[in-house]
Amino acid sequence: MLIRKLSILAILLAAAAMASPAAAQKREFSFAYDQPKQSGYGIGAAMFDKKLQELSKGTMSINQYPSAQLGTEAQTMQKVQTGDIDFVILSTANASTAQPESGVFSLHFIFRDEAHAIKVLGDAKVIAAMRDLYAAKIKGAHMIALGTQGLRHMYGKKAIEKVADIKGIKMRVQATVTEDTLFPAYGAQVVHMPFGEVYTALQTGVVDMAENGINNYLVNKHYEPAPVLSLTEHEANHSALFVSDKVWSSLTDEQKKWVQTAADEVSQKEPEAAFKLEHEALAKVEKMGVKVVKNVDKTGFAKISKPIQDKLASDLGPHAVKVLALVRGVQ
Repeated sequence: MLIRKLSILAILLAAAAMASPAAAQKREFSFAYDQPKQSGYGIGAAMFDKKLQELSKGTMSINQYPSAQLGTEAQTMQKVQTGDIDFVILSTANASTAQPESGVFSLHFIFRDEAHAIKVLGDAKVIAAMRDLYAAKIKGAHMIALGTQGLRHMYGKKAIEKVADIKGIKMRVQATVTEDTLFPAYGAQVVHMPFGEVYTALQTGVVDMAENGINNYLVNKHYEPAPVLSLTEHEANHSALFVSDKVWSSLTDEQKKWVQTAADEVSQKEPEAAFKLEHEALAKVEKMGVKVVKNVDKTGFAKISKPIQDKLASDLGPHAVKVLALVRGVQ
């Protein structure tokens, strides 16, 4: 009888705990991206989740949906705007499907090196300008952080040592005005497709080459159909973190501060960690036997891209012009 009473008491106490305000307020948010967890996106998501749980004392956390489980980057950009996804991190290039001026971050050779890219992404003025850039066009969601997956390089079955080497090459690129202008200027033919189709396209010859960060090249096994990696460093592989306005409007002022502080953690710490991941990935692919071309003559590419930078930014719009100036000004 005593045991039965104790059991009933335990059930009642458990029910009371479940009904408590703290338990009722506990929230888990969807957080989507199109790369595996072992990527710059995954690093950013983990940083965000850790800080958010710390600040909220465990009442707020995220559920990660990596590897395009909830759609391509263009699709998740739409879903975060409609409130079907709570948070999404995606490339600034693919965010240009919703705001073309986002393509300014894809301009070639505007990031001088890794150190410059890291400083730019943590710069308060750049972050504010990119936030304004997206707010001018995107409805239903807003940017809360910047991140990166390193710099982009070209890969295929042949080495790229100079700009003349990509003449006539069918190159898979992200669908932005920036890339559609610059790659043809080098002599390449551009091909658009979702990232998940690139492996097969390289394998079947639908495209001759693709370009991306080293870790993405590694974890997605693109080295199998494309065993030559040329370190062109032509473009940044930067990203932006968005929150749905549906979620944002449901938060208290204190909760909004927690979310933004967790996002700030991403802007300040994810870039350096992502570049470290790139260095580790390079060592791995070299050990696996991938031919890595390190002596790429970038002068031809830079000479062609330089006069195009300002024109493209101007064509994209005033926010792009402002961002470009700020990027160049970061020392």
